[in-house]
Amino acid sequence: MTDIELMELAKKAGQNSYSPYSHFRVGAALLCKDGRVFCGCNVENISFGATNCAERTAVFAAIAEGCREFEKIAISGAREGKDYQRTLPCGVCRQVLSEFCGSSFEVITENDKGLCKTTLSQLLPFAFDSF
Repeated sequence: MTDIELMELAKKAGQNSYSPYSHFRVGAALLCKDGRVFCGCNVENISFGATNCAERTAVFAAIAEGCREFEKIAISGAREGKDYQRTLPCGVCRQVLSEFCGSSFEVITENDKGLCKTTLSQLLPFAFDSF
């Protein structure tokens, strides 16, 4: 699957976002090493701590279906009525991804110039890991 195809799936997932507080829709598409793709969107809650990000929604869906090896993730975000803007995973999502993904795991985002790629190690250089 190409990066562009994965980003299109992330955008589609973001359309299902429940974001009445931030008005910022986020979608994620997670490509497993076996070729399956799991999508997620952000689901907000008036008690902000109960909110779940799109990236974790996708990871948890994959885990629930038995997938444990991931290749890359595309993340799409936009304010309601605005263009897509570069949307990176929050710290909690970065740590969840680090539980299952190596340092070279690709994180694909998008801005007005096109796709942007980074690695998990660039986003979380000092991930918490086992002792």
